[in-house]
Amino acid sequence: MKHTLPKLNLYLIAVSFAIIVIGFALMAGAPSGETYNPDIFSVRRITVGPMISLAGFVLMLFAILYRGKKK
Repeated sequence: MKHTLPKLNLYLIAVSFAIIVIGFALMAGAPSGETYNPDIFSVRRITVGPMISLAGFVLMLFAILYRGKKK
């Protein structure tokens, strides 16, 4: 069975998917609820998580469009 994308592309897609999941996990946390929780404005949730997710999405785009060296 021949795949449309080479193995390297599939590995890069898997790595970028893992990076996206890590970024979303960093953004997750306990909700504020009825009482005020200042943790919802932490640097991890507002800056680090979205930047890691964005890097994962950019890597995903690169992984899909990447063409290896021609033989």
